[in-house]
Amino acid sequence: MPVGFTGLNMPNKSRKGTDASRGREVRPSAQQAENLRRLRRDRAEETAQDYVEAIADLTATTGEARVVDLARRLGVTHVTVNRTLSRLQRAGFVNTKPYRAIFLTSEGGKLADECKQRHQTVVAFLRSLGVSERIAELDAEGIEHHVSPETLAAFERVLNAQ
Repeated sequence: MPVGFTGLNMPNKSRKGTDASRGREVRPSAQQAENLRRLRRDRAEETAQDYVEAIADLTATTGEARVVDLARRLGVTHVTVNRTLSRLQRAGFVNTKPYRAIFLTSEGGKLADECKQRHQTVVAFLRSLGVSERIAELDAEGIEHHVSPETLAAFERVLNAQ
């Protein structure tokens, strides 16, 4: 059961690199820092994928993607959308102009297509296992960002064999 910040029990770390309360090895600082850097990078990639996919969906369904629409769809503030769009523009995924719609670049469109395909494959695989549509959609939102190309190819092989 997860413990919140209140009542958080911090392990008693000895100088020998073990968690004295459990007798486990503690990761060296450099390894932990690298793991956290990778986690932040992966999270940034997830965010970029979610945004380009949402922009593509909005453009396809309403003809344009606006900051207010993205904020509503992604459940964030317009400030968060603007900050993220700045990063996506620097990365070459979107083109934006003040008070105008948001457009995907060719790279952004390619990423959106890949994300949509990956999402559809994960949903279809979960559905083939008997998972309900609603839960498959919810679970796919997390899985699609972390599934390896090898695993995704295995999902597709299973689906094609059915």
